Amino acid sequence: MKKKSNEERNDDLRPEYDFSQLLKTGVRGKYAERFREGTNLVLLAPDVAEAFPTGESVNEALRLVLQLTELRTKKRKSSARP
Repeated sequence: MKKKSNEERNDDLRPEYDFSQLLKTGVRGKYAERFREGTNLVLLAPDVAEAFPTGESVNEALRLVLQLTELRTKKRKSSARP
């Protein structure tokens, strides 16, 4: 099968998205080192992002959830014993 030429393709991209210019300034592997270190990026919903404006506030809330989960698990184990 023969590939379609650029003129034959029906792209839905807007004309202002000129990738020939945008991709010239990109840096390959810019975040590769962070990725190897185990950094995770998470997109928060707007309402959640408003409640937790910094990464530290998100971490603090998640640590609290973990502590509560551990307490609940320990309580279940201790009450299950006769």
